[in-house]
Amino acid sequence: MGRNTRKRRSSMATKAIAASAALALGGGGLIWANFYASAHESNNKGWNQTKSAAASQAATISCPDVGQKLTNVPAQARNDVSGELSNLDRQITEAYQRLATTRDAQARDASFVQNSILQPLQDRRKNIFDRIRLEITRVGGTAPADLDTLINCTATPASQTNAGGGQANNGGQANNGGQANNGQTANPSQSAPANNGGQAGNGGQTGNGGQTGNGGQAGNGPNAADFVDITKVQPNVPAKPRRTGQASNGTFTTRCGVNANGNHNTDNVIVAPGVTNGAHHLHDYVGNQSNDAFANNDKFAAAETTCQNQQDKSSYYWPVIRLQNGTQDFDQNKDGGGKEGNVGKILVARQAQIKFVGSPTSKVTAMPEFLRIITGDAKTTTNGLANANAHWSCTGFENKVQLTTQYPICPRGSSVVRTFAFQSCWDGQNIDSANHRTHVAFADANGNCANGFKAIPQLTMRLVYDVPAPVIQNGQVKNPYAVDGFPEQLHKAATDHDDFINVMSAAQNAKVANCINRGQRCQ
Repeated sequence: MGRNTRKRRSSMATKAIAASAALALGGGGLIWANFYASAHESNNKGWNQTKSAAASQAATISCPDVGQKLTNVPAQARNDVSGELSNLDRQITEAYQRLATTRDAQARDASFVQNSILQPLQDRRKNIFDRIRLEITRVGGTAPADLDTLINCTATPASQTNAGGGQANNGGQANNGGQANNGQTANPSQSAPANNGGQAGNGGQTGNGGQTGNGGQAGNGPNAADFVDITKVQPNVPAKPRRTGQASNGTFTTRCGVNANGNHNTDNVIVAPGVTNGAHHLHDYVGNQSNDAFANNDKFAAAETTCQNQQDKSSYYWPVIRLQNGTQDFDQNKDGGGKEGNVGKILVARQAQIKFVGSPTSKVTAMPEFLRIITGDAKTTTNGLANANAHWSCTGFENKVQLTTQYPICPRGSSVVRTFAFQSCWDGQNIDSANHRTHVAFADANGNCANGFKAIPQLTMRLVYDVPAPVIQNGQVKNPYAVDGFPEQLHKAATDHDDFINVMSAAQNAKVANCINRGQRCQ
């Protein structure tokens, strides 16, 4: 198969984006100026009309996540289909940017969004759907019969995004290898404490120049409702599953650094192989140093690694966190960075603890070489929380409070913690799947794998950051921090996710499994 390369934006789209991402704050911080103003309008007497209509205007574009529905794509077609899925992501990004830069037109014409943004987007999506069908059928596969039901996109109002709602807790003890259960909500009646004087939803955040906006330095989040004082959240971490006599009690720790060398790109070789900027946001990489859009297994195996154990060439990568304090970073004018709403100072983790742990109910099977796992969902703002696996907390609170839909405001002396507990059950056959999910699964609430799945060493990661605490005043958040993401996902906490490619030899994988099964502490 030939490489899929990301199509370049048209000059018109580039100019529109440049106009909307134009200007500086203080020391040169990049913003999407006047999020609710079009690229050509100024703050004139028509502004009051735009502002008054803003509350009823759409906050973002919501499109069905086609990739999650394609569970049976023949291996020969996967690279080409992945390229088309990346084209769909690019189209959504461009539609969102048009939504963000035409607020004046939307205020004057109630049908503007449907006629000028959603309908053209639907037409472009249909062309890609047709190409996806062709790629699948030409190698003997069968495309889903209901694929066309996924074409239509909607403009989502602020009140329907997941900010500030009931606090979803993945049911997942995320630290020290506790089980996480694929985004199921524990204690659904529990709601995070109201904050900011009842601030809720996504539309109330006041942005630059006093206009009602979507929050954040780039105008696409986060906002005040996306944060909560962790000291005011009730404990919500469930007990770990009870260990049986067959439990595998050991651990294998690998030390790979915190990406102090600044190894970054906006690719994602798992979901968009061969596509430059396939992630539309920036990743930190530790371990394998050759991970980019065009890496293959041979390249991974021959790469250098930042891990102290040189037998571990695995790739561990996650979206960066940025502090939105008016500063800019090296990618302020680049795809995946400032051009797509990911702005602010990139924060490097103070600690990155990577540990493989066992099962509470069984011995583990060695992982296969080149196994790929993605945990969490970068598109929960539109997909919902079914696959969310974000765990946000603060040092000193990790065993009591884990947040999914909000970022914590930590007390003085406490640091922000992101924790991930990956899927720990494997189908025993595949190192990846068409939607990058069905070949692995989470254990159930008791720690057991479903029939046909085998327990494997569970990857757990704990990232600790020194983050200045955001300040919330009058329903506004000052100096927020947020995870990088697709611009239309509005930088919600629930969109956090993590990626792993296992690049250990069969012998090393067996060594890891044996260590865990024997109850040892290895590294």
